Formats: sequence, structure tokens, C-alpha cells
Amino acid sequence: MNDLETRQLRYFVAVAEEQHFGRAAQRLGMAQPPLSRAIREMERQLGVQLLVRTTRQVALTPVGETLLDDARRALEAVQAAGRRAHRSGRPAPALTVALKADFDAGLLPRIVEEYRELPVQLLLGGPGDQVRAVRDGRADVALVPTPYDPQGLESEPLVTAPRVVALAASDPLVTHPGPLRLSDLAGRMLPNGTAAELGDVTAPTGQRVRRDLSQIFSLVETGNLVWFLPQWLAERFPRPNLVYRAVEDLEPSTLAVVWAVGSRSPAVAAFVRTAQDVASR
Repeated sequence: MNDLETRQLRYFVAVAEEQHFGRAAQRLGMAQPPLSRAIREMERQLGVQLLVRTTRQVALTPVGETLLDDARRALEAVQAAGRRAHRSGRPAPALTVALKADFDAGLLPRIVEEYRELPVQLLLGGPGDQVRAVRDGRADVALVPTPYDPQGLESEPLVTAPRVVALAASDPLVTHPGPLRLSDLAGRMLPNGTAAELGDVTAPTGQRVRRDLSQIFSLVETGNLVWFLPQWLAERFPRPNLVYRAVEDLEPSTLAVVWAVGSRSPAVAAFVRTAQDVASR
């Protein structure tokens, strides 16, 4: 069996995701007949059937499902390698740090001040964007709070703190005696569309809604949502119409510095050491 080429993987992923040769060909900017021939040649080369073809659409076989996951990761790795090489070869190289605004536990200014290896560029994004940016090569490192998908990443914890729940000042739970439990929040909704009893503001399930902090705080203040956030973030945003309460069975949050598995960059290693030094103090 000959090794697969990235071109073949791109063709296969397009067909698998579109579930239609015509749409896949349009997406790839090519005619349908050569695409169909390329996929059949790929199946012959591997000695397996990847797709079940009908007159209206195509479906993945179990073998095709397995290959699709591997193909996506392989293409992502190739793309990431090209981006990292391009960025490292710039006349004025810099270290790109991905993060969500205000989710640095107050550490970033001190880290940047003490980091001496390269100039630092920031890549801001929403929840989950940071780990994707490291995987696909747009960022060298990221500061992310748990939980996150660790696939393809190495990490070091920096700060661990309790998470609290943000409630409207008029919420009856504000005067609840003693610490709250997740069961007290049953039926309440979080900003990402999941139920509060899950205890996870970044859970991948449920509706994914992208909102900035001011929008989330405003929705909580009107009683439409509750929100779990790290204590260090709550301390930075006191608001007269919000109350932060402890939830005794809510998992704490850890801020971590993450980078791509197998990275041998001295600049990345120096940033991680600096971040650890700053956090330890």
C-alpha cells in the first residue's frame, strides 16, 4: 500500500463532509468525474470501501468514519506546520499568544514584562478559539481555563481557584442560607445554552452562543441567566446588580498555559517557564 497524499485526504474530507460528489467538487473547485475517480483510486489503494454511494448522496462506511477523523487531524497538522514555518521565518519573528480577553487571571501583563525571548503578539478570541489556534498553527501558546479539549496539546497549570456563580441581585438564591449546591440551580440556563446543573460553562454540548463579558453580565443582571466563572475573574468585575455566591460542589477552574505537542521552540519553552515563575509568585 502506497502512502496517502494530502491531496487525496482533502478530496476525501470534502466528499465525506458534503455527502455529495457534486457539492464536494464545487467546494474543491474541480469537476465531479475526476473527483469520483480519485476517491475510487484511494479505495483501491487502501483495499477498503470508504463510501456507500447512492444516486442522491454518499454515506461513510465504518472504515470511512475512522479515516475521516484521522484525515482531519492530518490535514490540520500539515496546515499548522506551514503556518508555524511561515511565522518563524518572518523578518521580525514574534511569539503569538492566544487568549480570551480578561481570562488571564491578571498574569499576562507580568508575563509579557518578564519574557525576554521575542516580542509578544496577542490573538484574542471567544471560548474554545485558543486551543484551536494552537493546534492549527495560528498561535504558539495559549492561556486557557479548564475545562478544554487537550488533544494535540501539552500544558502546565498556572493558577487554580474556586468557581462561583453570578446571580442577579434580585435572585432569591442570593439570600439562600449557607453555600449553594448545583441542585439549587436546577433548571437555570448558562450563557452557552446548557443547563446550570452541568456545572460547566464551556461544555461542548448544547447551543454554542458567543457573547462577550458585558453581554453575559447584562443577561445575568436581568435574571435570564446564571454564570459560573473563576473567582479571580469575579473579583475583577464587581457590579452593583450582581452577586457572586460559592457553590460547594462546583469544580474549581485552573488557568493553564498550553502549546502544541512535540514543540521544540526555545521561545515557547521560555514563555512557559516565565508564566510558571510569575504564577508561583
